Amino acid sequence: MSEEPNKDQPPESVSTKSIVDMMLGGGRTGILDTESLIKETQKRVWSSLKKGYEYDYSVDESDKFLRDHVSQKMHMIVMFVDLVGSTDMALRLPPEKLGIIVSSFSQEMRFVIKHHGGYVLKYVGDAVIGYFVAEESPLVIADSAVNCAKAMIDVIERGINPILSEYDYPELRVKIGMDYGENAIVRYGSDKVRSHVDILGPAVSIAAKITALARPNQILVGEDVFEKLHPSLKDLFKKVEWHGNQWNYHDKETGKLYQVYAMHA
Repeated sequence: MSEEPNKDQPPESVSTKSIVDMMLGGGRTGILDTESLIKETQKRVWSSLKKGYEYDYSVDESDKFLRDHVSQKMHMIVMFVDLVGSTDMALRLPPEKLGIIVSSFSQEMRFVIKHHGGYVLKYVGDAVIGYFVAEESPLVIADSAVNCAKAMIDVIERGINPILSEYDYPELRVKIGMDYGENAIVRYGSDKVRSHVDILGPAVSIAAKITALARPNQILVGEDVFEKLHPSLKDLFKKVEWHGNQWNYHDKETGKLYQVYAMHA
């Protein structure tokens, strides 16, 4: 008989296939070791469930970056990561358990985004909104954003879910959508330190709409992201064929239907 998992000790190892391609944009410091990232994820999630581990919110690099660039326009890739089934979890789980799961999910996604050179804009309920500044190297940044999305699903499937399963919690799935465009950085108020800062632009709304149409654990990208990808990453995507009025956004410059591409297995 196989031994029962020891819930009093954090997992020591994870067998996983590295999904980060050896190409441009693999991460902030080069090629990201996905297996090491998953191991660290499991330790944090285990501690969160077992000991009430609290994530560090003390440093918000995104807030500083946006405040330093208020009233500017910048090209970015905007990414939405939407947790699937959170409404059902809210009905099934006590508030404290739901809070642990959503907090762990959102912060682990933040770690993955940071590893790939991006920022977290904000958390909206059960969704994480990130962005990647693409002013200087949009081709590199597009590769990084897609590799980030791939790593997110791997971290959830191989890192977070095995720990949740040990504690009889529901497994997590996500929808991921992203688009590229110029965004304005705005501050809502005169206080340079406390007033809320945000980004506004078509890429934000398009990324949100794309994400809403994704299937669980599916990655969708807008045409402007797809066209910037390395050929080896482009090969992982297939143009989405829409039915009826599922998608009717048209490019304002060309007037043609704006294409969306889905990563295939």
